[in-house]
Amino acid sequence: MCGICGFVSKQDIDLNTLKAMNDTMYHRGPDDSGECIYEMHGGSTGYRVGLGHRRLSIIDLSPKGHQPMLSCDTSVALVFNGEIYNFKEIKEELGDYPFVSDSDSEVILAAYMKWGIGCVSRFNGMFAICIYDRKKEEVYLVRDRIGKKPLYYQLEGGDLYFASELKPLMARPGFGRRIRSEVVSRFLFHQYINAPETVFEGVYKLEPGSILKYKDGNISLEKYWDINTVYHEMYANPVTDYREAKEELDRLLNKAVEARMIADVPLGTFLSGGYDSSLITAIAQKHSDEPVKTFSIGFNAEGYNEAVYAKEVASYLGTNHTEAYIDEDEMYKLVDSIPEYYDEPFADSSQIPTMLVSKLAREKVTVALSGDGGDEFYCGYNVYDLIAQAEKLDALGGMVHGLCNLPGLKQMGLEDRLPFKVKVIAANRCPDTKTQFGAGSYVSNAENMVKRKGLPCAYPIELKYGVDNWQIRRMLLDMDTYLPGDILCKVDRASMKYSLEARCPILDKDVMEYSFRIHHSIKYHDGEKKSILKSIAYDYIPRELLDRPKVGFGAPMDQWLRGPLKERLLDMTARDYLVSQDIFDPDFTGRFVADYLATGDGGRASGKNYSKMCWSLFIFQQWHDAYCR
Repeated sequence: MCGICGFVSKQDIDLNTLKAMNDTMYHRGPDDSGECIYEMHGGSTGYRVGLGHRRLSIIDLSPKGHQPMLSCDTSVALVFNGEIYNFKEIKEELGDYPFVSDSDSEVILAAYMKWGIGCVSRFNGMFAICIYDRKKEEVYLVRDRIGKKPLYYQLEGGDLYFASELKPLMARPGFGRRIRSEVVSRFLFHQYINAPETVFEGVYKLEPGSILKYKDGNISLEKYWDINTVYHEMYANPVTDYREAKEELDRLLNKAVEARMIADVPLGTFLSGGYDSSLITAIAQKHSDEPVKTFSIGFNAEGYNEAVYAKEVASYLGTNHTEAYIDEDEMYKLVDSIPEYYDEPFADSSQIPTMLVSKLAREKVTVALSGDGGDEFYCGYNVYDLIAQAEKLDALGGMVHGLCNLPGLKQMGLEDRLPFKVKVIAANRCPDTKTQFGAGSYVSNAENMVKRKGLPCAYPIELKYGVDNWQIRRMLLDMDTYLPGDILCKVDRASMKYSLEARCPILDKDVMEYSFRIHHSIKYHDGEKKSILKSIAYDYIPRELLDRPKVGFGAPMDQWLRGPLKERLLDMTARDYLVSQDIFDPDFTGRFVADYLATGDGGRASGKNYSKMCWSLFIFQQWHDAYCR
């Protein structure tokens, strides 16, 4: 786990500047750093390639793993963030390469020299890679299939800049911090900014499963792994037998966990006591000769604390368990650090507990396994129940919508007077956003707060999946958007704040692809969400230790915004402040925030229900203060 940055540029960027860019990511790799600048074509073109790397040593802790790393003939240079879990198997196919280290980084170099950039399709892991082919004068940027590792890039006047985070780009000479206002309303609604967009004009996230090729001042993009394509390829040969699916998925999960336990540093697991983290922990314990180190945090709030369940699971499995109970003050102290480590606006409040459990784990381990991906790939979120109900009622909703729009009735505003749930179903008429229904007031408020028209809050891409079943369609959408844009971003930044590597076995390439073969009725079986994962978990852990309602994992946003953060929120939304910013509509935004703060906990339309949107606004303004004022 590391951080990478660099450039291909005619600008006068010296080694000291590259080092300064690289050092903005010290937390991603405190063990070592390296920077190097290469002349393209012997300097005849004026282009220079700069590569920077911050190292968190996990595999081969020796100096032989230092980056930037050159191939045996010095023709290829590499900086790499992540882990290639099958590097030993690939290495066996590269027996003629004169390896000098035991690192997976050198395997990437050798694989590229033998197979070209197509080698990435052989890698099973999480990674952000930059390869500079010094003979062909080509630079490649590659991101892993599901977007576990971040990678930003910018093409400006034929120059390419890239980094694991935005801070190195902001540290380079001449970086223009121009806000891309089109993404702001979508951010307020979703609380994150999804690839390829970023908060800055001209800066993009490389999409998951993508390769960027740079040559002669131009870039080209291609997908080597696409969720929609792979889903249809796999589902063309579906597994419909429950026992067969369960046995094979169990085998693949065991293989994925075992591969992720390879490390030359201490390793443990995050354990919330839920199905996914408990299952991953149980499998890890199965493959360990000693008690696995497990970590959970608890909260002194009734109905909000899962630590007691995690402790029961840990006791049953015999792990070496560490728990810490967190009070509100400890969470609140992390609010001011959010912009430093989430250097693009990010407002999922569960980032704060995730930082706290990462801090706890880092006291004893350098690597932690997590259960991320189970909900998206196996139909686990509560919204999937609502989506199944909405699909059944869609035809009736269409009739109600048509009736309400008949001459005479439309003028009466009949649809607006329908009960909330009926109104939502009736208004859900766009075929490209069918599974993203919800309160229209949230969308309208997010759009009205921003001065300029932006990207639609809903992602109008559902028809591209070519799937009739609404649950499957929404799961694919979540894999494309919410999983990489929110969940994986949250865990990456929270864990790397403390130089901790987080590994996700459920997002193993083979596990993901096999999940697409499993018939949907096995995942959502007789109304039971995540049925097959639960069934596997019950083989390792007694059912009574796992079966309970899902508990949220967030911060008390409403209490903070109405309490200790109230004056800051008011200052951030004062008219003069908003006018000088030129992003938000000062009149609408000021009224919206004032109404929210005035209604109290018992408020209605503008009350507590809008705490998430006001939190998004607060986080955006906090980020803007840190980087753009």
